[in-house]
Amino acid sequence: MFENLTNKFEEIFSSLKKAPSLDEKQVDEGLRDIRKALLEADVALPVVKKLIENIKLKALGQEIIRSTTPGQMIVKIVYDELVKILGDEKSELNLNAVPPVPIMLVGLQGSGKTTTAAKLAKYIEKNNKKKVLLVSLDVYRPAAQDQLKTLGEQYSLQTLPIVKDQMPNDIAQRALNVATLNGSEVIIFDTAGRTQVDFNMMNELKQLQSTINSKEIMLVADSLTGQIAVDVASEFKKVLDITGIILTRVDGDGRGGAAVSMKYSTQVPIKFLGIGEKVENFEIFYPDRIANRILGMGDIVSLVEKASEDLDKENIKQTEENLKEGKFSMNDYLSQLKQMKKMGGLEGVLSFLPGVSKIKSQMDNAGVDEKIISQNEAIILSMTEKERSNPKIINGSRRKRIANGSGTNVATINKLLKQFKLMSDMMKKMSKGDLKGMSDKGVPPEFFNQLK
Repeated sequence: MFENLTNKFEEIFSSLKKAPSLDEKQVDEGLRDIRKALLEADVALPVVKKLIENIKLKALGQEIIRSTTPGQMIVKIVYDELVKILGDEKSELNLNAVPPVPIMLVGLQGSGKTTTAAKLAKYIEKNNKKKVLLVSLDVYRPAAQDQLKTLGEQYSLQTLPIVKDQMPNDIAQRALNVATLNGSEVIIFDTAGRTQVDFNMMNELKQLQSTINSKEIMLVADSLTGQIAVDVASEFKKVLDITGIILTRVDGDGRGGAAVSMKYSTQVPIKFLGIGEKVENFEIFYPDRIANRILGMGDIVSLVEKASEDLDKENIKQTEENLKEGKFSMNDYLSQLKQMKKMGGLEGVLSFLPGVSKIKSQMDNAGVDEKIISQNEAIILSMTEKERSNPKIINGSRRKRIANGSGTNVATINKLLKQFKLMSDMMKKMSKGDLKGMSDKGVPPEFFNQLK
């Protein structure tokens, strides 16, 4: 997410932090680099101008204080101004109304509205504990209603039964009646999109807004389209009472222009981020956390929250107990690999850490491949329970059998066993409180060497 912009900011801040003091010329050079990085990320020009103007005003004023280095203070100023541009604080979903509370999803065709409808429904059921009814108003795109029905069945979400040849306004009225009768507390309306903003589309949405009397009208916008997404949001806002924005495909957006520009350009808050195809790949938009990630400062709070949602608490408890006793078996290692896969693999976990580009560089230099998680999982699953509990018994013939069972070779088995030995030794030291050699300067190179 926003990888290109993050890398640029890390480079800029790296040079600024090294300077013992900063004069106006150095500040101007830094701001010029920041301006260039933002424009290359497709951030809207008015947003870039405002951001640079505010940063310069503070950087050359009384903000550079004695209690910290000038470079660090510049980072703090950029962070504060970026948070303001992004929206200051998270914007809550407004469900405070007499049920059923209607929510309209609008946007261009291909922006991901239908998938987002299912994600939002699952989010509300899980976090707001409310019964949700999904309704497709898209009678134009072939199989659009069937797509929402399929998603509902796949993720155990209630959908409005399809009535052939019924028009959007009639479907909406029927949905309101059904929701009242079956006790649905929230209705999510997935409206039809178009390839571009046009009069007929907007006129239909205005009529639907009047019929539904929606509490929330959420614009679903494709993050990958950058400035186009911002322009689309502005056009929709002219006609509809847009209350929030959901950015989709953020996981593939290396630039970040749409996210940075959207709130300032439209004065509509971003409320959620779609970060993948699965229904659980859906996040609340926290401006401060996104600013941290953009500036390469990591997002440990989100990582911890994600871990608490995704990880198997029973397995974690068992692993903790083993570690307290100085034990670390292949079963513990297998459990960790499975948990990491749930959290998006190495790439997913690393994206939340400070200095992510440096860690990724370490991985690239060491030749570490994301596929190694699945490969190691296959190897451990090819072991007997006795071998997993006591890897020391794995001799030559056992290694050949495991290699055949996992579709690898003996050399790969040897690498895994060496890697496991390193991790086991580290875990035992940590269980005894011996943290010698472990520092905040990154991952020990020998760890990556074992992953090659």
